[in-house]
Amino acid sequence: MAANEEDSALVKLELACSDLRTLLLSSAKLEKDLEEMEKKFDSIDEKLSTAAKRVAPLQSLAMAAKALETRINRAVSPALGLLHSFKLSESFQKKLIELSDKLSIEKNPRKRLKKLLKYVQCVDQLNEVINLISRDGEPVIQKLQEVVEFLSRTKATDQYRTQRLKETLITLKALYESEVDAMSFDGLLDEALLNLQDEFEIMLQQMKHQNIGEQQADEEADQTLVSDLGTEMEVQVLRRIAETLSASDCLDICIDIFVKVRYRRAAKALMRLNPDYLRTYTPEEIDEMQWQSLETSISLWIQHFELAVKTVFVSEKKLCKQVLGGLPEVLIWLECFVKIADKIMAVFFRFGEGVARSNREPQKLFKLLEMFDSLEKLKLEFTEIFEGESGADICIRFRELEKLLVHASSKVFWEFGLQIEGTSDFFAPPQDGSVPKLVRYAVNYLKYLTTETYSAPMAKVFRTEQMWKAGILSKPETDESLLKDAISNIMEALQRNIESKSPSYKDKILPHIFVMNTYWYIYMRSRNTELGKLIGEQYMKQKYKSAAEESAYMYQWRAWRPLVRLLEKEDSEEQDNGTKATAVVRGKLEAFFNRFDEISQRHARGYSIPDADLREQLREATVKLVVPVYSEFLNAHSKLLSGESYVSPESLKGLVGQVFNGTDRTSNGKPKRRDSKDTVPGRNSVSVEGELKNFRRSRSKSIDA
Repeated sequence: MAANEEDSALVKLELACSDLRTLLLSSAKLEKDLEEMEKKFDSIDEKLSTAAKRVAPLQSLAMAAKALETRINRAVSPALGLLHSFKLSESFQKKLIELSDKLSIEKNPRKRLKKLLKYVQCVDQLNEVINLISRDGEPVIQKLQEVVEFLSRTKATDQYRTQRLKETLITLKALYESEVDAMSFDGLLDEALLNLQDEFEIMLQQMKHQNIGEQQADEEADQTLVSDLGTEMEVQVLRRIAETLSASDCLDICIDIFVKVRYRRAAKALMRLNPDYLRTYTPEEIDEMQWQSLETSISLWIQHFELAVKTVFVSEKKLCKQVLGGLPEVLIWLECFVKIADKIMAVFFRFGEGVARSNREPQKLFKLLEMFDSLEKLKLEFTEIFEGESGADICIRFRELEKLLVHASSKVFWEFGLQIEGTSDFFAPPQDGSVPKLVRYAVNYLKYLTTETYSAPMAKVFRTEQMWKAGILSKPETDESLLKDAISNIMEALQRNIESKSPSYKDKILPHIFVMNTYWYIYMRSRNTELGKLIGEQYMKQKYKSAAEESAYMYQWRAWRPLVRLLEKEDSEEQDNGTKATAVVRGKLEAFFNRFDEISQRHARGYSIPDADLREQLREATVKLVVPVYSEFLNAHSKLLSGESYVSPESLKGLVGQVFNGTDRTSNGKPKRRDSKDTVPGRNSVSVEGELKNFRRSRSKSIDA
């Protein structure tokens, strides 16, 4: 066993040694091969170095040629582009001529607008090409000239090619210098721009404000209706023309045309309203106008001012934005609109300022308030229309006019109160005790002022003036309180005027008639009106009705009480015998009717009680005062008067009624016929003079007997 194992081990060892010898032999061979390969690589490297040295000059020449090609292309390619631009310019000019001919013969408005739009597009294209030539021409020629100089200096090409390039440069330069200015300023482009300016002006002139005069004539028409001045196509064409003119350095001309034409159109539209009154605008000229004429002018001014702002200027502003809103200068359209409106608004403003600065006559207050109220209603819309910095001056003048109207309205009102105070010294009261014209005027004036139409603007005037004086941060009173205080001041001034004039009568009865008539007039004309509600119905009763009733009582006491006293019973009458007593009674009756006749004459010739209701009340009160006493007197002396003719109590009642049913007095003292509305129904038609004559005639017969 052991011997077998050793033999096996020896065999394995021999095999391993054999493999090792084989490996050593292979390694030696591989080393020899590597040495030979290295020798071959050294040989190849030596050959490549030699080839590289031979190729290097050719490579430099290729790179130089490439650089030269690039430099030449950089100059020649733009030059070819410039030549192409000249060709485009020529083709666009031919196209413009064709479109111009077609425009001149086209009669259909819509088709003409389409052709005009194509004409504008062609002008834009030509202008763009000419601008491109003008912008790129000099740099292109400069680059080409540099290449020619380089080739001439470096002799990079043959002399023949260099000469041809020089000739091309000279031709291109001459063409550029001769054609560019001609194309820009004296050529077909300039003529096309002039044509566009004419078309622009004509189209703007054709856009008119419709139905301005008809709106004024029809009071029910909506004056705030704003219509487009042009169709969508017309506006589009105008906008494109404006943009083309702006791009061609004709913006100033475009604006001048637009402002000039649209100002004339707006002014002509308003002239259809016949505003001749605007020619009179200075305070002195306005003071010389007749009141009815001035009143009409102010009413027209209010209507026309509103129509101009809400209709004409809104349309003009819209057109300005549509046509000029796309220009690079963003707010240029607002400036153009303000230029259009400025002169027209100045005419309206100067008339309003003239009215506000003219004489402060009381009747002007209502028209001043109408003007102020119309401006207040327009204020928000006005500031929106004349927005931005461009319209600042017009808005400032608008506010200044409002200030003038506030100041003028306030002055007229307060000066009216001062005039009432001042008349107490210069004008005597009516001779017949009737209501003075001043009182009638003042009461109706204040009634009119407190109506819904004028009370609100008058209160706003007072509030605005109060804020000016006390400051914005002050706490103003309510409108009703301000108006009530102001009108109460006028009423108090009127009362002082009445009280100061009543003592000037020589007749002791007339002052009471005067005060009674006047206060009764104030109360009756003020009750159940806005004036009465503002001041207070209860206050009116306490202040004026009570004063009128007190004066009526004093009138009755002064005028009729002495008549009644003549019939009062005296103690001496009972002691007289029959004949003497009869004479005394008849004497009293004679004195009574003489005095009654005197009172009747005074009422007929010197006293006036215009108010029918007041006369009726006085008649009833006088009948109650006089007739019962007279009837009692006749009953008390019936025995003494038996068989005698005398005026019955019923007839006396008619006589008293006739006194209060007589004629009124006019301002010059002459009697006037009583209107049917002033007669008291149910009265007896009794003649005072006839009854008294009958009584005297019967008395004289009795005495003779």
